[in-house]
Amino acid sequence: MAFPPLRGPEQALGPEEDTLSEIGLYEAMSTLRAVRRLRPEPVPEDVLRRVLEAASWAPTGGNVQPFRVVVVRDRDKVARLGRLYDARWRPYVKERIAAMAGAPDEVLEKNRKMFDAGNYLADHFHEVPALLLFCFNPKLMAITDAQLDRISVVGGGSVYTAVQNTLLACRAEGLGCVLTTLLCMDEAEIKELLEIPDPWGTAAAIPIGYPVLGGHGPISRRPLSKLAFGDTWGEALFEEST
Repeated sequence: MAFPPLRGPEQALGPEEDTLSEIGLYEAMSTLRAVRRLRPEPVPEDVLRRVLEAASWAPTGGNVQPFRVVVVRDRDKVARLGRLYDARWRPYVKERIAAMAGAPDEVLEKNRKMFDAGNYLADHFHEVPALLLFCFNPKLMAITDAQLDRISVVGGGSVYTAVQNTLLACRAEGLGCVLTTLLCMDEAEIKELLEIPDPWGTAAAIPIGYPVLGGHGPISRRPLSKLAFGDTWGEALFEEST
């Protein structure tokens, strides 16, 4: 299968464009934004196939691949999922705003932009051209932390690798995308709607489509010094860069 070069954030905002400039993997990772404003036109079949092919390459425990992807494009089903999403998003964002009372103006402004984009997705969810619903089968996973006295997370290691590959493939294709998990709260209704059998569960939903605005671009993250330690928790691994 032939794959196109990765697209820069200023390039390829629609399926009609076929002249691309190549960027590297590190640049793709460092510009992979959560893009919530998506255009309604369909994602071409060859592009969708490449994105899903990238998901299939993800590493999983024992190479079992205990995930499946339901690609939802039926307009009635997308609209129904949109209503479920909207009902979860509104109280979620209300709680987040209340929790930020008294935060610095720059923090409030940054989050306001994110909330505005989230509101756009909730308002226009029915227009999303494709929703990738990632499912998992716990019976196919070696969940080695299941008996620990904390929330179990290990099983996700055989699902979210495919999710990340999907996001990066969308970035490469010039597609907007965002990882969402709010719909997992309505798993029973979603399983009935999409005829997902037991024991499969839902892990993530990724709306994809061509961006309304600029799409991907520079991202903001905590510095490496806050995330990576040397030998002992809290010990600096690298000298602070200047």
